[in-house]
Amino acid sequence: MLDEVRVAPRTAKVSPFELVNPPAESWQQTYARRVRWTDLVIVLGAVAGAVIVRFAGNGDLGIDQRKHLTIETIALSIVWMATLRATQSEDSRILGSGATEYSRVASACFMTFGLLAIFDLIFKLDIARGFVAIALPFGTLSLLAGRWIWRKQLTRQRANGRNLQQILIVGDTESSIPLIDRIEDNPVLGYQVAGIVRTAGHRSHPSRGGELLPEPPDLDALTHAVRRSGATTVAVTSASALGHSVMRELSWELEAMGVDMVVAPGVTDIAGPRMMLRPVAGLPMVHIDKPRYAGANRLLKGGIDRVGAAVLLCTIAPLLVACAIAVKCSSPGPVFYRAERIGTGNTPFRMWKLRSMVNGADKQRSELLGSSDGNGVLFKMREDPRITRVGHFLRRYSLDELPQLINVLTGEMSLVGPRPPLREEVAQYSGPVNRRMLVRPGITGLWQISGRSELSWDESVRLDLMYVENWSIMQDLVILWRTLHAVIKGRGAY
Repeated sequence: MLDEVRVAPRTAKVSPFELVNPPAESWQQTYARRVRWTDLVIVLGAVAGAVIVRFAGNGDLGIDQRKHLTIETIALSIVWMATLRATQSEDSRILGSGATEYSRVASACFMTFGLLAIFDLIFKLDIARGFVAIALPFGTLSLLAGRWIWRKQLTRQRANGRNLQQILIVGDTESSIPLIDRIEDNPVLGYQVAGIVRTAGHRSHPSRGGELLPEPPDLDALTHAVRRSGATTVAVTSASALGHSVMRELSWELEAMGVDMVVAPGVTDIAGPRMMLRPVAGLPMVHIDKPRYAGANRLLKGGIDRVGAAVLLCTIAPLLVACAIAVKCSSPGPVFYRAERIGTGNTPFRMWKLRSMVNGADKQRSELLGSSDGNGVLFKMREDPRITRVGHFLRRYSLDELPQLINVLTGEMSLVGPRPPLREEVAQYSGPVNRRMLVRPGITGLWQISGRSELSWDESVRLDLMYVENWSIMQDLVILWRTLHAVIKGRGAY
């Protein structure tokens, strides 16, 4: 608990290291081995299954052909597993991390079959295209599913306080508290604060009191703290307080101890793909790449959105018709509600929704402003008297938002993005919040899978900005998958 982290007064004769939690047993190697065996079983199954399906009924295959086919399948399995290892998809630092892990697995699969195509072209192996058409998608999806299952189990264990990496935080109060708060609030991140080594600082945290020790700990004190805490990771949040020589020597000591070392770059909510380490005059500098919402990425995302929206509309057409009939029969008024929202570059557009309130509900809004359960900017009511009986059901499972796929087809919205704001909300934006308007609003997003209407305004803004700054195709796929789970549970919807 954070309350157990005490900042001692300058006069107190205590070590700058304070033990917070006892170390837990190491589990990373066991988890990685299980994932590796699962990958092997899936790869062998995908290759063998593709062979069986492709060549079933071909009883006229000769002995030489069978031997050739056997060699090819074994070689493909070996190359596939080697590629998974080469792309570091089994790296303990990314196992169970989500989008990064899935991205590396998918890259390994496409790399494997890309190499297969090159070898087939050069050496005239005459590999059956049907075999590749079966093995690639089936194997890729199965590997991703296997990793997802293991990650779900790991997440449940972490939520119960198991399989957590012990992290020792080195830094002053101002730089350490945000990291501690994030770790304490999100146990699924996989870290538990084992202790804190306090460096010199100027101010105390109001909830901790006292005065920080002014002298930064030396190397011996740091290595003693690591051994005493049983930490598996050391996080340095104020590197300048330690100095370049101590940082360098600490990295050497931790390498010998088998302990990971991470250094906070001083920025938050910036994803790894945008950060690159570049040595400048012998000093490691973190280069932060530009956000990925412009240029070719915008065109790629737009193409994926339109194709995805068209497929989804064709798939859910019967459900959409059934919902429309229910709305029409439940109360008088139109089936659809065309609400104004503000899109990219503050351009207004009309957003399609199934009507979930009584006809003319907008005119009653001013009378209910005092009863808002929103977060200060958004108007929301848990028990809104304007919502119809059918509307309650539609909103609980987000069925009223299905017609927004039309807005995606027309390019006004995206499948995944920030929440589409009202005009009066945008009028209150200032500073960084305006960056939400750099990308198309989405039917779903990080706000949808993180609490929906239960989020505070600051938290919803942070999630939207984090999405805008770190967009990727794999992240969109993960959000879409998690949206399905959030919608089924109906948490935070009103």
